[in-house]
Amino acid sequence: MDRRTYIKSAGATGVALTAAGCLGGGGGESETITIGSDIPYRPFEYETTDGELTGFDVDIAQAVFTEELGYEHEFVQTSFDTIIPSLNNGNFRVIMSAMTINDERDEEVDFSDPYFTAYQTIVVLEDSDISSVEDMAGVRVGVQKGTTGAAAAQSLKEDLGGDLEINEYDQIPDAFSALLNNQVDAVVNDNTVSAEFVNGDGEGEVRFVEGEGAASEAGQDAPPYLTLTVENYGIAFREDDDELLEEVNGALATIKDNGTYDEIYSEYFAG
Repeated sequence: MDRRTYIKSAGATGVALTAAGCLGGGGGESETITIGSDIPYRPFEYETTDGELTGFDVDIAQAVFTEELGYEHEFVQTSFDTIIPSLNNGNFRVIMSAMTINDERDEEVDFSDPYFTAYQTIVVLEDSDISSVEDMAGVRVGVQKGTTGAAAAQSLKEDLGGDLEINEYDQIPDAFSALLNNQVDAVVNDNTVSAEFVNGDGEGEVRFVEGEGAASEAGQDAPPYLTLTVENYGIAFREDDDELLEEVNGALATIKDNGTYDEIYSEYFAG
């Protein structure tokens, strides 16, 4: 996958991470598409030790906006819990931030065709007694503000008759740190992001809660751990940006057909 150099610069809307490089052959000419994103959210968008912005969403953006459509593009770092208002206030053109398509968000923005399927999962300390949803009664759960992980935890709280304490954090690494420091008993979050932690900084110290769940109930190939939801990610647009939305859906279809999507996917995810 062709990499680009990313340059940090201060901006009115936050930290801008700019993708430099030649334009593709599409109709975008010299226009730059600004992309709102909550960083870090490994493996979708994060910085390397050299300060390079990388990740699955970053490479998909490169393939879609630059290589297929011919636009330059720039990532603008923004908090996830304010990312939709920031889009609608004109702080950037689109959102690419592992954002789940749901009815509530669809009332405020338009979504591209889905480009990724994810599941909400539960991560606990390796020696935790939690082995099922029922065991979550009375525990403290860490989530990221404004995410579907927070919504899944709230739904779980309702299922448990209110017997669940939810602690919200600005970014998901803070929730994982709270887990390691025994400030929460579990973290509810997207499976692939949680897997990065389970197999990375938390390896040997944390684990997924196992069991069947929403994925198996939906007849999907379930991952080997409990799933609370089945979700699809989309690129979000302001509701009047129909032309760009149509262009992006076409580009997504192209990269899925020509193997580019599979190439990017295999770089970040096993199987």
